[in-house]
Amino acid sequence: MNEIIEYYAHSHPEVEKSDWHLLSHHLKNTGDRSASSLKDVGCEELARVLGLLHDLGKYSSEFQGRLAGNHARVNHSTAGAKIALERYGENLGKLLAFCIAGHHSGLANGVNGQRITALKDRLQEHVPILDPVWKREIEIPPSLKPPHFKLPEQDGYAGHSVSMLVRMLFSALVDADYLDTEAWFAEKEGRQINRGSFASLEKLRVRLSDFLEKLSGNSNASFVNDLRLQILTHARSKATDSPGLFSLTVPTGGGKTLTSLAFALDHAIENGLDRVIYVIPYTSIVEQTAAVFRKALSRDENENDPIIEHHSNFDEGQNTFRESREKLRLAMENWDAPIIITTSVQFFESLFANRPSRCRKLHNIANSVVILDEAQSLPLKFLRPCIATIDELARNWRTSIVLCTATQPALGESDGFVGGLQNIRELAPEPSRLQKSLMRTTIVREERQIDDQELASYFESLPQVLCIVNTRRHARELYESIRHLEGALHLSTLMCARHRSKRLESVQRRLKGGEPVRLISTSLVEAGVDLDFPTVWRAESGLESIIQAAGRCNREGRLELGKVHVFEPVPGEGRGTPPSIEKFAGVARSIFRNHEDPVKLSAIREYFKELYWIQGGESLDKMQILKRLEREKAGFDFPFEEIANDFHLIESPLVPVIVPWTGGCDQQDDSVKSLIDSLQWVEKPGMIARKLQPFVVQIPQQSRSELLNTGAASAICPAKFGDQFIELKNEDIYFDDIGLSWDDPLFRSSESLIF
Repeated sequence: MNEIIEYYAHSHPEVEKSDWHLLSHHLKNTGDRSASSLKDVGCEELARVLGLLHDLGKYSSEFQGRLAGNHARVNHSTAGAKIALERYGENLGKLLAFCIAGHHSGLANGVNGQRITALKDRLQEHVPILDPVWKREIEIPPSLKPPHFKLPEQDGYAGHSVSMLVRMLFSALVDADYLDTEAWFAEKEGRQINRGSFASLEKLRVRLSDFLEKLSGNSNASFVNDLRLQILTHARSKATDSPGLFSLTVPTGGGKTLTSLAFALDHAIENGLDRVIYVIPYTSIVEQTAAVFRKALSRDENENDPIIEHHSNFDEGQNTFRESREKLRLAMENWDAPIIITTSVQFFESLFANRPSRCRKLHNIANSVVILDEAQSLPLKFLRPCIATIDELARNWRTSIVLCTATQPALGESDGFVGGLQNIRELAPEPSRLQKSLMRTTIVREERQIDDQELASYFESLPQVLCIVNTRRHARELYESIRHLEGALHLSTLMCARHRSKRLESVQRRLKGGEPVRLISTSLVEAGVDLDFPTVWRAESGLESIIQAAGRCNREGRLELGKVHVFEPVPGEGRGTPPSIEKFAGVARSIFRNHEDPVKLSAIREYFKELYWIQGGESLDKMQILKRLEREKAGFDFPFEEIANDFHLIESPLVPVIVPWTGGCDQQDDSVKSLIDSLQWVEKPGMIARKLQPFVVQIPQQSRSELLNTGAASAICPAKFGDQFIELKNEDIYFDDIGLSWDDPLFRSSESLIF
């Protein structure tokens, strides 16, 4: 080997070679960052060794030649993985090898890889000869102790527990590698890195307490407001409890959102936890929840926004975690803010992912408070893996989980759920009493099918009514049948989040002003949306959805009782009860038949127990995630790549289209078009991607392909970002009353044809 005086990790075209990024500095800094991120959960030394070994293959003449432009791609990850295996053995060494070998391409299967070369094959590849100088420049310990983890008591869960350790270590390594690389490039380019500068949790708690006090002082004295204050006070009194599993079982309208945030901040401060992660079942209400939190937490001009909204709109897709400057272009999120608001899809799919961009944030879930809003909405086919993950986070990663819902699902071991959660502590005072006290509606199930024409005639005599149906198509068609009525409005996820927020503000103003409001919506209004209608119609669905819909009826108790009608739509294309909902609706019908009061907690518990029983144990882990992990635990050959490909909460994932909607924007809003334009020159799109999220509509992949093929949409900077950012070009197919309609993507309004 030719003698090389200095070894470098990264080069820069505008920096002299003598000032390139020293490899020993990069390895040590990455080790320190990685160790620091897992210090509180007992994995500090394992994480440090990962940082020291991850780029060991760069101690080679081949890689140094690549930095100088003399070589093609050089495998620099496998060398460190081999050293880890040789030094630390077939068990702990293999866990580290997974992370090191995959820190660019992703966690591979132990054997029989699909798209990524399996770890077994990767470890047999030829690697460049290392200069022994690495042993003098970095120092790795001769042995490592495994972390003191508590394995699950239930049979069949140990494999999942060990695989979670690998993912957390992988996350810490990937994030540390990124951050150190980012810091070096920023220094050489004279750029400031806008990280940190957040208000402390203590300061946020003071602001929230002040906000809640003012909110209580400005509220009219009422029985409902008194109950909300009781719930808030009782939950906050539990904040000194040790980290673990909690539930907050409060009927809709009981103030769950702000109560759960107040408990989470108190609990995090009392127990030395780092952040609060609020997990929402629907992308459609992320922006509304974030708006509520920002209003409550405020901030001064010297602070960064303490809240990150992380949808799954602009994920990495098929891009790879490329070397040096290329990897800095990716819109990856590491959840380093005090408050994270995200979706169930983003949260759980990331915990079973294998790509660096999806996994980078996972270590920041450890040592946090996670609020699972509407916990009953977890998809049945992945319920057991999700429950196992909740249990694992609470057991080994100092994570407190709050199951926050009006309809607490029967997920506890005491409920008969096999492998269910144990030792769940309730934060609400006497949930049964609250349920009875906050019942402000009567729910009636219509005995016959009802078509759209009959519904429209009902709505003529109801100046304020909300109707919730199960599909976007049905919502649009029903709206078309009543659009001639005063106050007729439509709401669906075919409108971008900013558009929906403006529409909801209009609905709230009209309701408070006593004006006619006849709103047709999909289920997006059933959670986290503060609406108060005297009458609600709900197409049949699961009992939990019906109860959520009832929470939009007589919410403030202004009437003695509001009226909720549950009906079965006349079947037809895009109408009727979709197959995906039928099993839930069928069990709900049984509850209506057998219970005089279908919303009592006992009826709700029976609903969930029957639902889980009908599904059966195997169906609650349809892709056999837990079984596959358990099967491979003996040799630690976990199928990370396969599981990442199979674990999708939504069977047909939707893909984003950016809509340049400007209606209702004020001067404080970023111009969506200027944000789109800025993608042309920006290196790292992460911050812009965050700002673009309110202007995204999610549609099926096939529909987006049709828009692209007809020129109705186009990719923004495909050379840099691939199909990560797609912009709607034909604005004539986005309507102010219904949002996006691609029935004819070539449609142009007559006005747009006038020059």
